[in-house]
Amino acid sequence: MADTTRAHTGSRRNAAARTAILTAAAELLAQHGSSGVTVDRIAAHAGVGRQTIYRWWPSKDAVLLDALVHSAEQAVAVPDTGTLRGDLEIFLQETFAAASTERNRQALIAAVIAAQDDPNLEQALQEFLARRRTALTEVITQARSRGEIADRAGIELAVEQAFGVLWYRILFQPKALHAEGAAALAAALAAQLIAG
Repeated sequence: MADTTRAHTGSRRNAAARTAILTAAAELLAQHGSSGVTVDRIAAHAGVGRQTIYRWWPSKDAVLLDALVHSAEQAVAVPDTGTLRGDLEIFLQETFAAASTERNRQALIAAVIAAQDDPNLEQALQEFLARRRTALTEVITQARSRGEIADRAGIELAVEQAFGVLWYRILFQPKALHAEGAAALAAALAAQLIAG
């Protein structure tokens, strides 16, 4: 059997190793759930030493959260269809689709639970959530710059409503994380913002 262990890269992050670790974490999470994932399993699956993982992340949950961040930022970009409703629909459908996979849903729930007792993980989770809120805010401010919504429109409230619905469904109604639900939410938010 070939040796898949990567060469030592010192304290510098090696892009290939990092990608391999995040991919391994996501795949193991999908196969075994959060409780079935360990740092040793991630290391073996990624072909790195466990010390490499601990050099870059303080815990298993931090790796899983970073894997989730990596996945979300690749899966959900800021669209520009030319209309608020179209942009919201694409953004929310892609967000719902990313959250609906069992590995991502489990990682989100595990991260929220673990963050209660881990200040570093709580900070990482808050940064992740802030980036997602910023991305949705950008979608809406594009519409304001096009003149679709007034300056007084409640952008912050709309962003909170969108993510409130998302988290409610992640926690309590995972089967409702579908494209039709995202489209209905987009239509409601667009109407609310346009009415201003």
